[in-house]
Amino acid sequence: MLNLLVSIKQVPDTTNIRINPETGTLIREGVPAIINPYDISALALACNLKKTYGGKITVITMGPPQARLALKEALEYFADRIILLTDRKFAGADTLATSYTLAEAIIFLEKTDRPFDLYFFGKQAIDGDTAQVGPGVAARLNVPVITYTIKVDELDLEKRKIVVQRKTEKGIEILSAKLPVLLTCEREAGHPMFSPLSAILQAQKAEPEVFGVDGRIPYELNRLGLKGSPTRVHRVYTPEIKKQGKMVNLDEVEVEAAVEEIIKLLKAKGVL
Repeated sequence: MLNLLVSIKQVPDTTNIRINPETGTLIREGVPAIINPYDISALALACNLKKTYGGKITVITMGPPQARLALKEALEYFADRIILLTDRKFAGADTLATSYTLAEAIIFLEKTDRPFDLYFFGKQAIDGDTAQVGPGVAARLNVPVITYTIKVDELDLEKRKIVVQRKTEKGIEILSAKLPVLLTCEREAGHPMFSPLSAILQAQKAEPEVFGVDGRIPYELNRLGLKGSPTRVHRVYTPEIKKQGKMVNLDEVEVEAAVEEIIKLLKAKGVL
């Protein structure tokens, strides 16, 4: 029986994001919150493995109290246990502090239950696009990490071995690793199954287990939130769009004349 952990994040729907031109900050009012799409794929992959091999899925997130809604939605995708890390001391965390907070919580869960066989993260969060938290957690857990996962080809529970396809700039790599291992997932890794009405109704009634800075998890306070974050966002702004290039309309000029005009422009720019 597999013991699977999936980390998700509630993010603003970036298709509706606007920036305050005076302050340079994101305008979050009225912007719907969603589960990070890459995390949905990670959860779907975990669900597929659970369906094939059996097991239990624990879903964890760090965020404000309203992130519980993302966890309740995760139950609709056949998660078994949902955990919310929320505390004012977590606020302002960058990827370093976030990965520390998640890793310490995971270590605590493993000590109070049993070790996880696989850890699933989305490739990146669409509000930050850093792709750093998953590998950061893997480093703290001292487990191998396979990034940009698109498919699990083989999982041998007796040999404790997994074979995974990952996407790279040069093509598809096929890698094998010993369990436990952390996977960060692309969109292709999994597609959510339709939830039965019973699962949806059960999810609406459920509440996550909540952990904060209350002594249960032995956090070092100087590594949490803003205190534990060496990076700062100086400014968020929309870059000025500068019109570049020149259009040569072949409906208005002959091809030979258009080519001569392009060569002339390239020479003027020093390209030729």
